[in-house]
Amino acid sequence: MKTFTINSSISEVINYDKFRGFGHLIFPTEFAHNINSMKINQVSSLLPYHTSVSAEDTVNLINKMSRRVYSGETIFYDFYSKSDKESDQRKEKTGLFYFPGKSDAPFAVISAGGAFQYVGSIHESIPLADYVSEQGLNAFALVYRTGSSEIACQDLAKALNFIFDHAKELNVSTKGYSLWGGSAGAIMSAALGSYGTEAYYAKQIPRPGAVIMEYIGYSDYTKNDPPTFAVMGTADPYFNYKTLEKRINNLKALGIDAEFLRVPGAPHGFGLGKGTNAEGWIDKAIEFWKKQLK
Repeated sequence: MKTFTINSSISEVINYDKFRGFGHLIFPTEFAHNINSMKINQVSSLLPYHTSVSAEDTVNLINKMSRRVYSGETIFYDFYSKSDKESDQRKEKTGLFYFPGKSDAPFAVISAGGAFQYVGSIHESIPLADYVSEQGLNAFALVYRTGSSEIACQDLAKALNFIFDHAKELNVSTKGYSLWGGSAGAIMSAALGSYGTEAYYAKQIPRPGAVIMEYIGYSDYTKNDPPTFAVMGTADPYFNYKTLEKRINNLKALGIDAEFLRVPGAPHGFGLGKGTNAEGWIDKAIEFWKKQLK
């Protein structure tokens, strides 16, 4: 079994034979000047819109994934067929990393941000999915096409169809599932919560039981929105937290269960928020989701 360190090269992870078929999706490479010479301890340079990126946490998670694959677990699923990918090669950069919790527990789909320029899964969805699974709930980290919110939402809708169609095989319950996202991913999760999969050229399925949003200046909503939890820092340099706070207040005014967690001094893109004022926010989000499951 392969064990990586923070001094291992990123290309070594990407090309690891046990990660064949999905190694290229673990790290975003759009902002890499020379990915072949980069080490894991330089991972933050691949994530320009993210903060609190830890090389140690990153390598620990990659090694955990390596152990799971080595033991025979399937940790990655394609939701597009081979012919889908042949007709649109951008779909080669899509898929679901799976972090199982208890059998037949509800599931979360978590979409990382990156301004629709890159997908920061290694910091913003894979670590969250791993944490959610440790609480006994099932979680998927989505890798989607970049370029626009529209095609990203199409990928999320297609991924949800896949999970619903394969729920028995995946040992997940489809009741009360949740959609999570950071920044661009929060837009996707909120949009699917508001308008459903059918708005994005996918089969209609029930709306999520909860939407969890991290740091985005997003104001659109409908009277049919699911219960929504949002977290954002007051020191976000890209968006004013008051925009998201107002959205939550608008949902509350409609009688929709909603909660806003304002974090003094927290920046944009903190992911789990370890070492920041935001640390622990995810436990509040999980409790909010669990409340909707009762």
